[in-house]
Amino acid sequence: MSHKAGFVNIIGNPNVGKSTLMNAFIGEKLSIITSKAQTTRHRILGIVNGDDFQVVLSDTPGIIKPAYELQESMMGFVKSAFEDADVLIYMVEIGEQALKDEAFFKKITSSKIPVLLLLNKIDNSDQGQLETQVQFWASKVSNAEIFPVSALEGFNVKEVFNRIIELLPDSPPFYPKDQLTDKPERFFINETIREKILMHYKKEIPYAVEVDTEEFLEEDNIIRVRSVIMVERETQKGIIIGHKGSALKRVGVEARKDLETFFGKQIHIELYVKVNKNWRSNQNQLKRFGYNN
Repeated sequence: MSHKAGFVNIIGNPNVGKSTLMNAFIGEKLSIITSKAQTTRHRILGIVNGDDFQVVLSDTPGIIKPAYELQESMMGFVKSAFEDADVLIYMVEIGEQALKDEAFFKKITSSKIPVLLLLNKIDNSDQGQLETQVQFWASKVSNAEIFPVSALEGFNVKEVFNRIIELLPDSPPFYPKDQLTDKPERFFINETIREKILMHYKKEIPYAVEVDTEEFLEEDNIIRVRSVIMVERETQKGIIIGHKGSALKRVGVEARKDLETFFGKQIHIELYVKVNKNWRSNQNQLKRFGYNN
């Protein structure tokens, strides 16, 4: 029996539903999903296995014009997505007109690999608007197959996945068949904590935060975790902690619940907050947190 395998990379503007789509394909919550833009900072691989296929999905940061070193690194992850893709998914949402970076857009329209353009959030449109948008994108990206989808509602997601498998080359699997992702456990602890911060804090606070899990001890029935939330200024530290520690406690409780579901075990989590001045513009700090590799 022949076996198909390949890399499917998802790109698009911030907040168009890339992470929601990947999680829908995988059936696991690997990528942060919030209403805020720029929630995905890394390139995250999710692996879907069948008897005769392996789809290696890549969720990438939303395409932006970088304003500081961290964002430069994030766009580096997007650039790498063009290099190893067997299928490229370009995701847009109803009402969108173009990518925020013209150079990336030209790479898509001149791509020699199959491009699937997913017109997402169609549950927010009517039939007339949908038809107009399909025609618009067909003229803009003539090399793409267009699929109207709702990643959140699951509409057309299975059809897109089946088309991906058809387009993949014959190949043995790249990863063990029981592997879900290329990221270690600590990565998902960090991302889960960061998601809660994105949900509960406003303005610049979520974007000035990085999480570092310093301790991960797995026992038979429990995982013990100690994680540090890094901020750039003392004032941010006070906001993260909140009055008598109430805000930090809320983050810990919500993160623990999600992580217990993800790992299928009881989680004991300790959270601390430290100031790491200007880490977003510090090359050594960015490398430490897995950027600029």
